[in-house]
Amino acid sequence: MARSWTRLHEHLGVPPGPLTFDMVAKAAAERLAESDDLDWKEQLPQPPREGRWNELAKDIAAMANTRGGLIIFGVRDTTCELVGIDPGDVKIEQYAQWVRNHVQPYLPDLTFDVLSSPDGTRSVLVADIPASPMAPHLVYGTAARDKDQQAAVAPYRDRDHTAWMAEHQLERAYRDRFTRAQHADDDLQQLVDHARETVTFQQEEVSAWFIAVARPERPLPRTAARMTRQDATAIVTAARGRFGQQRTNRMSPGPLTGLEVVTSNPRPGLRRWVLSTLATGIGRGIYAELHHDGTILLAANLSWRALRDHHNADELASLGVLVQQNYLGECCRDLCALVLEQVRHLRLDSGLLLNAAITADTPNVPLIPVVVDGFGFTDIPDHARRPRRIQPVPTTLLPSDGDQALNESAQELFTDLMNQFGLAPQL
Repeated sequence: MARSWTRLHEHLGVPPGPLTFDMVAKAAAERLAESDDLDWKEQLPQPPREGRWNELAKDIAAMANTRGGLIIFGVRDTTCELVGIDPGDVKIEQYAQWVRNHVQPYLPDLTFDVLSSPDGTRSVLVADIPASPMAPHLVYGTAARDKDQQAAVAPYRDRDHTAWMAEHQLERAYRDRFTRAQHADDDLQQLVDHARETVTFQQEEVSAWFIAVARPERPLPRTAARMTRQDATAIVTAARGRFGQQRTNRMSPGPLTGLEVVTSNPRPGLRRWVLSTLATGIGRGIYAELHHDGTILLAANLSWRALRDHHNADELASLGVLVQQNYLGECCRDLCALVLEQVRHLRLDSGLLLNAAITADTPNVPLIPVVVDGFGFTDIPDHARRPRRIQPVPTTLLPSDGDQALNESAQELFTDLMNQFGLAPQL
């Protein structure tokens, strides 16, 4: 299935959706440079010459082994001039057969599409290659000096050209594949445990925390270029602004607003960027990680000032750990916005699995929901349940999701969490 968010979409400022000829023409006219996920080709794929690799298979495997991308035939790579192709010369079945014969493991999601101008005078061929969870893919070919002996290599995209994986890169790529297949749940739990230990270590008061992890179904491999500090800042800033207008009159600004003081200077972590207010010791504790493979972790203190200005706050707080309902809703909303912005920045082409939970740093203590009425007063509903444990809840996001789908995913997380208190609020 063709992807709906590519380098062309990002460059042109076009929302997620099908790629069109006009988008290709405009990107070429603006001389969009080749990169690890975009390759311009002047001519249609050619059969391999004697003793040479199948170039189409090699180029497709290289993108599948990196982050996925587009190979567009009919645009001159040196000048970005759109020269077009003859649709009658396109042999999609033959191209697919070359890939099947020369690339292993099989690439099931590869697509070829001919895009034509509205007047039908010019066309291009687009090969759309998703990042593959089965990487590394090997390309098989026959050497010229030894025609009976096949060899296999693993290509990958290094910026705007194709390179060959060295032994250590191959070993790492295989390890990543097997890790994804065998330890996905373990990795998720490790991230949650890591976040819990990190956020509760410096807390003086018993608190409840929102902890959520979002993981792409096909994470970017390590061969893909890493996010820079500026990238991380741009992602968080864009996510904060996505629903900024809707938050103008809200009583509880979300965690992305709380992270504003550290957004300009994310700190490096283990293959990730980290934003945290924990070390400041002032205000609400908030912690976020933006991983280079597309994973996101977000944690925020739900108990800080939960019963603000309440006449009986100390006595009520002694009965259990307070959970501020309004702020929890903003956490769900900010999580979805942050996930979508990172997906689009990294041009991920897979769905994302979101898992959110509420956890207390002291076990077996009742979790008590605190609500805010229309006048801004906080209170604890008499009819609300006080569970000692909240089950984690999942939802999904797609790269093509717009604001409505984003709100629906945030509402699903919020509803599933608050229903466990016997409450059914709306964002």
